[in-house]
Amino acid sequence: MGLPVLQRHHPQQARRADKPVTRTDDVLSSFIDSWTSLPRLLDGSFTPLADVEEADDSYVVSVDLPGVKKDDVEVTVSGRRVSITGRRKDTERIGILRRRTRSVGEFAYDVLLPGDVDDDKVNATMDAGVLTVLVPKAASERRRRIHVS
Repeated sequence: MGLPVLQRHHPQQARRADKPVTRTDDVLSSFIDSWTSLPRLLDGSFTPLADVEEADDSYVVSVDLPGVKKDDVEVTVSGRRVSITGRRKDTERIGILRRRTRSVGEFAYDVLLPGDVDDDKVNATMDAGVLTVLVPKAASERRRRIHVS
């Protein structure tokens, strides 16, 4: 006799009306997921989307900041920690705002890099709504290829 197995359906699959347990699970999952953004909504801040890449000689932090001017962003480096803070200003509205899905207000993104950095040579640029912070590794952290003779 086999044991019953609960199969979780992928959210992109069509929901089936004859599976009430699956529908209930989907509803509860989406409800719980909505609560993860509650702290951000309460204090009016948000965390932008970002990528952190590691190359042989540096770390690259790319942060999506559409609609943010470079004067409204501050980048600080303290040891291995890179902190990016700023403000996305709300646009002036003519009519009644019926729905908002874009984040506005204060934002913050912090990342602790895995190795020592040369904080005197950090460079930040903003292009097409993407902030790119190039953080060179300290000389002791750089990978070197040793020739075997």
